[in-house]
Amino acid sequence: MSNELAGAALAAYFDHTLLKPEATFSGIVKLCAEAKQNGFATVCVNPYWVPEASEQLKGTGVGVTTVIGFPLGASSTFAKVAEARDAIASGATEIDMVLNVGALKSGRFAAVEQDVRALAEACKGRAVLKAILEVGLLTDEEKVTACAICKRAGADYVKTSTGFGPGGATVKDIALMREAVGPEMGVKASGGVRDLETVRALIAAGATRIGASASVAIVGGGTGEGY
Repeated sequence: MSNELAGAALAAYFDHTLLKPEATFSGIVKLCAEAKQNGFATVCVNPYWVPEASEQLKGTGVGVTTVIGFPLGASSTFAKVAEARDAIASGATEIDMVLNVGALKSGRFAAVEQDVRALAEACKGRAVLKAILEVGLLTDEEKVTACAICKRAGADYVKTSTGFGPGGATVKDIALMREAVGPEMGVKASGGVRDLETVRALIAAGATRIGASASVAIVGGGTGEGY
């Protein structure tokens, strides 16, 4: 059935993304206009642009996603929570936090879980929380462990990549993550998603959200550049 996805049903999967450090106000306005026109789920912008995006999208039904602890995940939990609370107060409806990859790879699973849990508590009842695993840096075993941690800690989604690390979203990783979290959580595919065929394959494998900067080209059946 997912192979038939098109139009509004397909567009509703997308977080239309602009996370480049050189993104300008005019770029954010264009991003929001495209999101409104196409009916994307959200725009995804850096925290500085959350108030602008929120204002542009007021009353449209398009949400505002922002990134926290981005792109390394190595900020303190205190800093991540403060950043998330500020973003939510500024109009963010969804929070994509970066998992502490170094702590995970060090076997400090309790610390990683505490980090995600603190963000889940900050977001509870106020915003959706997605945890970015940065799968290109992890073994399959570490991916499964990270998914289990995020599920226990109360995240709403697990997400493949920041788009700034190695690799990106693959059908194999989405299937692995979906199996690890079960049907209860969302799974977001991001990083190098640029064409409709790939998107349909990722959705068929279990993705419930797609992060891409090429969203407009993809829903039009073409291929785009970027995140």
